[in-house]
Amino acid sequence: MRPLHNFLFTRDASMTLWDEILIGKMASRVREREALIMEAIFKCHPAFGIKTINPAIHTGYLGSFPNATIEGGDVLIASENILVVGTGSRTSTQGIDYLIEVIKAKKTSLKHIIVQELPDSPESFIHLDMTFTFLDKNACMVYDPLILKNNKFHTIHISIENGKVTGIKQQKNIIKALNSIGFNLDPVFCGGKHDPWIMEREQWHSGANFFAFAPGKVIGYERNDYTLEEMSNHGFEIICASDLIENKVNLDDYQKL
Repeated sequence: MRPLHNFLFTRDASMTLWDEILIGKMASRVREREALIMEAIFKCHPAFGIKTINPAIHTGYLGSFPNATIEGGDVLIASENILVVGTGSRTSTQGIDYLIEVIKAKKTSLKHIIVQELPDSPESFIHLDMTFTFLDKNACMVYDPLILKNNKFHTIHISIENGKVTGIKQQKNIIKALNSIGFNLDPVFCGGKHDPWIMEREQWHSGANFFAFAPGKVIGYERNDYTLEEMSNHGFEIICASDLIENKVNLDDYQKL
């Protein structure tokens, strides 16, 4: 079998969606095998045995979505009733439609989807998590020019309740949309606040692409000096991976890192 280099990016091919696993419908054919393997693992491995939702094969009563693509880098879980989803080169608008139908079919209490439109280029904008990620229960990392500044890329708030779409409205940005439903976040700025060239360079180097493994505890790239300085200014302890590997630090000793 040909090697699967992109399988390094494990959250693209599958996402936890409440009590089920949403299998990614990858935008590039070269990554289709990743989705097949992830579905096999979650459905068949005795450690899981969990129900999967797969837009590539599970249409049926949800309808047909031939152009739907969904990748996990675009799907962020804000809370039990809020999803933040990016749409651009990797997750299509029909992929958003598929997500809406999945939620409608469950006929649950009020759910919110905040949709953020992304540029098609350059490739540093392939996923929402390249511009916006959660750092803590009340903090997020943002690439300011796209997420907060005025621009042509829309932010849409979709409400779904008891099997029906109950509202679709445009919002100024993700932060404002989340604030409007009681989810308040303080933004931390990728590349700092002062130099747009530094902000752009560090976004290109995945400066906004953090992975939270616990509230206030995140993994990111050490090359983005100004982003790390901004994190430090917001109370995050900066720890080198080598110090962790060599048991020089204990992560339980820190609240934010």
